[in-house]
Amino acid sequence: MLLKLVPQDTHIQFIKYRLAAYIFSGIMILGSGVLYFTDGLNFGIDFKGGFLIEAHTEQTADLTELRRLTGDLGLGDVALQTFGQDNQILIRIEYQEEKSLEEVVDLVHSTLETQYSDTVTFQRTEAVGAKVSGELVEAGVMSVMLAVGAVLFYIWIRFEWQFGLGAVIALVHDVLLTIGMFSFTQLEFNLSIIAAILTIVGYSLNDTVVVYDRIRENLRKYRKRELPDLINFSLNETLNRTVMTSLTTLLALIALFYFGGEVIHGFTAAMIWGIFVGTYSSVFIASPVLLWFELRREPEEKPAEGKEVIPEQFR
Repeated sequence: MLLKLVPQDTHIQFIKYRLAAYIFSGIMILGSGVLYFTDGLNFGIDFKGGFLIEAHTEQTADLTELRRLTGDLGLGDVALQTFGQDNQILIRIEYQEEKSLEEVVDLVHSTLETQYSDTVTFQRTEAVGAKVSGELVEAGVMSVMLAVGAVLFYIWIRFEWQFGLGAVIALVHDVLLTIGMFSFTQLEFNLSIIAAILTIVGYSLNDTVVVYDRIRENLRKYRKRELPDLINFSLNETLNRTVMTSLTTLLALIALFYFGGEVIHGFTAAMIWGIFVGTYSSVFIASPVLLWFELRREPEEKPAEGKEVIPEQFR
């Protein structure tokens, strides 16, 4: 049923719309930059610093109720999640300039006791300072930069330098638009979002490599075909695979977004956005930018002696 959503033989002129795609992407990137430098990102405790508490309860923790109780304490950003078992709670609290760690711990402990009587014990409490948070920001930025650099090296070796530059342009495009989305929505930006960005890089790269592999194959197969026409042909050949992969991944992510809970809400939101921009960039950015470079066409291979030559129309 799903396979019928995209016809097997399409003739969409993707290259015809490349200028409109460039303008649209340019506007989106410019808007992302403006939002980032004006509104900024809503950094979570991982990047702002704060207090960390590990709590243990005798019964299963009701995170919804606990979020309501801790949200009324006036402590700013409070994040709760279970780990290990349903009665093990990890509480992260935004850094408080007017309260010490001991004061915050006492306040949270007394609040949790109203829900679980005297069955709450704190197993670990610690403060995450600004220095540690700054190091996490640097590590996150470096991880994304190293990932993009590794992509450039891999595709350069696997294909040619033109393909490597095209892939990196598309990946930088995806990362910038994702950061712009978080600046616009003000969703919490924490370490899980860094993981989501790296996952988006991998997904977009996978999609781009599939298209590039078909373009390279067709460069060998149709040596006299004009490059814009050849790229259009390659994109149409891989369109069914691209749409079906994106659609099935989106179905799983949408289910996680609505039913996966608050803990992975930001991660799944980033991934859903990443599927859209990654698919878009593979088709309208990574492939058309190859026209900026002079792709090398390999000399035509002579058929082996005695080997039957199949006419192009029957291949």
